[in-house]
Amino acid sequence: MKAGSFAKRISPTPSAAQSVTSKRRAKTASQGKKYAAIRRDLERQRKAMLDEVVEGLANPNGQEAFPDVSDQASAEAEQNFSMRIREREQRLIKKIDEALERMDQNTYGICERCEEEIPYPRLKARPVTTLCINCKTLQEQEEKARR
Repeated sequence: MKAGSFAKRISPTPSAAQSVTSKRRAKTASQGKKYAAIRRDLERQRKAMLDEVVEGLANPNGQEAFPDVSDQASAEAEQNFSMRIREREQRLIKKIDEALERMDQNTYGICERCEEEIPYPRLKARPVTTLCINCKTLQEQEEKARR
């Protein structure tokens, strides 16, 4: 073994990260057409959610003054529930945008943790996922152990 080849293996190079990214892109570049249906579904879902937001802004449910305290409490509880739903939808829109960007960068469908291909049925069921089943299971076990 040459001394020079040993030094190359142990010294970290900035091109190592680029090679991983290139590897990911090469894996998924040919799969762009494979994910076309998922892209359309994501774009439709995103548009529908944004249309709902626009409609909600155009027709706001203002805070009404109810003569009965229980009616007022019910209205406030309903408003809080609606706000939680909007927050969840906002996070989902962000995840959809990130998934679409990964598709544009040809890194969609590759597990962020193990860099293996995520099976198509999993992507079809959960198109915004970034982890394969094994890595997601491992992540959930780690989270459970921390509690």
